[in-house]
Amino acid sequence: MKSNKYKLLRRGILYDLIGMTTMFIPIIGPFLDIIWAPYAAIKMNKMYDGNEGKIASVIVFIEEVLPISDFIPTFTLMWLYTFVLAPKKESEVKTIKVEINN
Repeated sequence: MKSNKYKLLRRGILYDLIGMTTMFIPIIGPFLDIIWAPYAAIKMNKMYDGNEGKIASVIVFIEEVLPISDFIPTFTLMWLYTFVLAPKKESEVKTIKVEINN
């Protein structure tokens, strides 16, 4: 789990850097964001399961489409939320009834 956790972090930082580089390309950068936004949303949804992944994919799509918001590291923030800030889900303890016949 730990290696997968840090693999997600590395991949997220890479995707954030790719999304930020379009900000530095004059004239063409905003058009590249239109291409990058759906791809980033799909990647976010694949990286994180459940409703959190769906919500994060919508947020990353909006963040990438809007001008001047490219500096927000959405993938890294999602990783921080998932592995640092979110409350841990406690596993349910199940009791198994065992009968011993002599």
